[in-house]
Amino acid sequence: MGKRCVVIGSGFAGLAGAAVLAQAGLDVTIVERNATPGGRARTWTADGFTFDMGPSFYWMPEVFDRFFARFGHRTADQYRLVRLDPSYRVIFGRDDAWSLPAGTAAVARLFEAEEPGAAAALGRYLQEAQAKYDLGMGDLVHRPSLSWAEYARPRVLTGLMRTTVFRSFRTHVRRHFRSERIRRVMEFPALFLGASPQRTPALYSLMSHADIALGTWYPMGGMGRVVDAFARLAQEQGAVLRTNEAVHHIRVADGRVVGVDTANGPIDADIVLATADHHHVETALLEPGQRMYDERYWASRTMAPSVLLFFLGLDRRLEQLAHHTLFFDASLDAHIAAIHERRTGPERPLFHVSRTSATDPSVAPPGGDALVVLIPIASGSPDDEALRARYFTRVMDRMTEHLGIDPRPHIVVQRSYGVNDLAHDHNAYLGNAYGLASTLRQTGPGRPRMKSRKVAGLYHAGQLNVPGPGVPPAIISGQVAADLILREHAGA
Repeated sequence: MGKRCVVIGSGFAGLAGAAVLAQAGLDVTIVERNATPGGRARTWTADGFTFDMGPSFYWMPEVFDRFFARFGHRTADQYRLVRLDPSYRVIFGRDDAWSLPAGTAAVARLFEAEEPGAAAALGRYLQEAQAKYDLGMGDLVHRPSLSWAEYARPRVLTGLMRTTVFRSFRTHVRRHFRSERIRRVMEFPALFLGASPQRTPALYSLMSHADIALGTWYPMGGMGRVVDAFARLAQEQGAVLRTNEAVHHIRVADGRVVGVDTANGPIDADIVLATADHHHVETALLEPGQRMYDERYWASRTMAPSVLLFFLGLDRRLEQLAHHTLFFDASLDAHIAAIHERRTGPERPLFHVSRTSATDPSVAPPGGDALVVLIPIASGSPDDEALRARYFTRVMDRMTEHLGIDPRPHIVVQRSYGVNDLAHDHNAYLGNAYGLASTLRQTGPGRPRMKSRKVAGLYHAGQLNVPGPGVPPAIISGQVAADLILREHAGA
């Protein structure tokens, strides 16, 4: 097409968008401030241990399959996927835990043993969840959401009317199940969707279809292998990837993008696809008159959580831990209230432990374990070494209580990562980890706009934009933005 495009950021949205644009013939340069691509999905290695620094759940495998198929490739040619069984383990309390098996039939048997009639209820619940998933992932998320008119189509409206969309996630779950254990399992995605189950619309019960029916997977070698595949594919299409190069300014002349200024000098461009944090792009890379949103707008948004992470390399194995273990031995409501009402760290946090070495021997030395402990906390909450130390003690004490083994004497590699690191490494607004919460007000056109109203040739993608947070939505976001660019600039 003869057009020059700069993609700011090399997370999944940036790499996916760059691949699509380069395939169409644009001259694409990806500019990444960090030393390696991947954004929040980078990896960290130390003393023979490999840790995923960001996403660890590989859900919605068909999103990855469709992306690779767009370029004539198969996922299986890029990396090896393993379906986890159990999908994850949930610890409810002392000597009280479930291992969630892979597959709908096995989960139904588990639920039925807990609550007579729950198997049939699960069938009804998942039938509706699949209808929402098919509508959402097959149609809604592939729109740029520049206006609500994009959704005013008979198929979309009929699909929405036939499912429970606007009721709260909590009400929807509790109309199907009485068991508190089952309710906790079904509500847990709300913790990462960014709002309480009471404020998250029932539309997002579609996540249960992704979880139970489609399964939890793991790419051997870690999520870094997926990043490598995306980066490789973008470069095969002709995109140039430049790392260790921060963008300082988007140059605009006569209301149009003309390039960017980076730490290494200027790059001319006709189009900029900004997949860095949208708040940072608007407030730090553009002049005031070129911004769509001011600080009052951002302050009015409901942010999804940030995280406090501990990367731990152990000199022994903790076989009591599954690949994914959810410590739900505390109140979900109290945890979410601390995040969204008091905007502090919860006193007794829920947390997730990813033990990739349970499945993948390559991520730890022989006889060792690679663990990542993730605590959802409030975006913008205080972050210092004393706070991190307090939380580390709390989660280690809880792990010791439930596992019967204190991991601390066996730690040979340790690193923490939190709000301040996310703000520094990714220019994340308030140090957020998951972008904007998936509330009804922040769905579709309620999210920051993908196409700038103020600057021609400037587009946005990523977790603060449509369709929302998570790896599959980020992959879709990059493609949707790229397709919008191609439609608007074809032949120009």
